[in-house]
Amino acid sequence: MDDGVIVDLFLSRDERAIDAIREKYGARLYASALRILSDPSDAEECISDAYYQAWVHIPPHEPRQYLFPFLSKLVKASALNRVKASCCEKRSAAFVELTEELESVIPSSSSTEDEVESKELSRAIDAFLKGLPTEKRAVFLQRYWEMLPIKQIAEGSGYSESRIKTLLHRLRNELKKFLIREGFLQ
Repeated sequence: MDDGVIVDLFLSRDERAIDAIREKYGARLYASALRILSDPSDAEECISDAYYQAWVHIPPHEPRQYLFPFLSKLVKASALNRVKASCCEKRSAAFVELTEELESVIPSSSSTEDEVESKELSRAIDAFLKGLPTEKRAVFLQRYWEMLPIKQIAEGSGYSESRIKTLLHRLRNELKKFLIREGFLQ
């Protein structure tokens, strides 16, 4: 079913919308939650939370052109909230590794006053990603958006793991330079 039709089902408050997103995107959303949580039952609960959040947030949002990223963001937010709630020592090693990889590049917001700057930072990162060649952008997003392991990215791209690690390192450095030029870092 087309994403626009699914969004129309949400807008008309038709419960078939949930079945449609479950059928079309359920497996990918589950895999994303499972990568963060490593617990199948927690991942299932995150998916259910995301379906509920989609029901609540469509409308006012109408993500016709970006339904999967919209749903993916809801799943990740739910999963990350679970990680935060389950104490620091229980955090997934992969989640900690990804956080550490990017924390030296992307400044963090420590107060609600920084929310506007966070939105500008998000726009800047989007601009950076749009400026990358398709292959590099795909690797970056697979690692930091989809949270795929390096091994899986390498298998999917046909490159060695060391090449993927090197590419990610260079992309983080490029992002850092870009953010310095844009005034987000010093």
